[in-house]
Amino acid sequence: MIAISNLKLQPGEDEARLKVLAAKALRIPEGRIQSLTIRKKSLDARKKDDLKWIYTVGVTVDGDESKLLGKCKQASIVKPYHYDIPKVESEARPVVVGFGPAGMFAALVLAYAGARPIVLERGQDVDTRTAQVESFRAGGAFDPENNVQFGEGGAGTFSDGKLNTGTHDSRIRWVLEQFAAHGAPEHITWDAKPHIGTDVLVRVVKAIREDVIAHGGEVRFGHRLTGLEAQNGALTALTVAGPEGTYSLGASHAILAVGHSARDTFGMLFDAGLPMTRKPFSMGVRIEHKQSMIDLAQYGRARGDELPPADYGLHVKLPDGASAYTFCMCPGGEVFAAASEDGGVVTNGMSRSDRGGENANSALLVTLQPEDFPGEGVLAGMEWQREIERKAFRYAGGDYKAPAQTVGDFLNGRPSTGAGDVKPTYLPGVFWGDLRQVLPEQITDVLSRAIPALGQKLRGFDAPDAVLTGPETRSSSPVRVVRGEDLCSEGLQGLYPCGEGAGYAGGITSAAVDGMRCAEMVLKTLE
Repeated sequence: MIAISNLKLQPGEDEARLKVLAAKALRIPEGRIQSLTIRKKSLDARKKDDLKWIYTVGVTVDGDESKLLGKCKQASIVKPYHYDIPKVESEARPVVVGFGPAGMFAALVLAYAGARPIVLERGQDVDTRTAQVESFRAGGAFDPENNVQFGEGGAGTFSDGKLNTGTHDSRIRWVLEQFAAHGAPEHITWDAKPHIGTDVLVRVVKAIREDVIAHGGEVRFGHRLTGLEAQNGALTALTVAGPEGTYSLGASHAILAVGHSARDTFGMLFDAGLPMTRKPFSMGVRIEHKQSMIDLAQYGRARGDELPPADYGLHVKLPDGASAYTFCMCPGGEVFAAASEDGGVVTNGMSRSDRGGENANSALLVTLQPEDFPGEGVLAGMEWQREIERKAFRYAGGDYKAPAQTVGDFLNGRPSTGAGDVKPTYLPGVFWGDLRQVLPEQITDVLSRAIPALGQKLRGFDAPDAVLTGPETRSSSPVRVVRGEDLCSEGLQGLYPCGEGAGYAGGITSAAVDGMRCAEMVLKTLE
């Protein structure tokens, strides 16, 4: 196959023209092209008066493909990607703890290999979980074991479903292919900024679970890891709290993919003496604008049907070295209630597949180093998160409403009493007030200086009626569970700390890849 890059179409132009452009680039008649597939698609919006879609395509042609390369500098020969999973036969069944992206893909690899994994997920299946989340957002009771953080699919299920990542691991291709094979739209395999959306993700994660089971795996919902059993420095069993009570599950291999919010699990690991370190993480708020304003700022005009809802990614480093940035931007999305503990308020962002909401939102975060934490212990960052979340809960009235403030009021140091043109989307509702009563000064001081600076980079970002809702505390794990080159915990052979919760990933795709890597190491030992 020949890959041809830098083919350009105007927004709204028929993609059937790609075959014409490919033939022209190769200097051959169009009829010699036997097949064409899109390999990558991105929008070039640097010139507002000349927006372009940029494509890389793969074509097969009649005749010797290698002879055509000299005629086209933008062409190269590519081989089909293949991810090889070895087959194993073993009486020992590996355990996967957690069924978020890292756990799902670890379980999928193990199941395809014939290893018959047992998955322990403390939350519930995605249908039960979705019903509970919607009930909570409508003002119903909060469930600390079944919420936006815990349950089938992990925290990523209720998000934008963003799949782009800064890493370049070859396994990313397989991750995207598996999402598509289990119900996601095919375009995620070639979009430069792929996303799935919550409404589609709930179907995809269920299909992955069913595939794991069909290949010999087992998924146990409502089963929470509470302890580890070991002999001579090696894992022998897990203590598990299930619906019928606590039990011991024999295991010599366990992939620990618990996510960044499993605070009780982090505490158990610390008490068990596993090596752990503090790591940098970020906290801040969610910022909401009208999506139409973001479209205008990015495209230079109102968006038509030929363009997607615009996104952005911003970063600023201030003169004193402090920094702030946007993260997990959700075009046409909602600010989501993401608590996982009684008496705490946490915000996150979510979009559906069509990104059709009136508002855009993004995390607006301040980078925090371990020396910034108000405590000395390994779990000091986690306790700092908890303290802020509980303060927000109390300040907003104790009913899971989230503190909110307009950008204009925040920058002028006055509490807000209501919304302007931008209406907050957070449910079960917001409490208008002063975010400085919730967030520490080292965060609010940076945000107050960063917002105007970011407004210089994206027109309207610092608009007075933009809404800040907080706190956003769960951008990543505040701890790292130390592991060696074999990906095992340095304190317990056979335990594989994995994914975002263990401090080794930063999003759906990178977590999935880390799950695959850990599964590969388990398979090597089983072989």
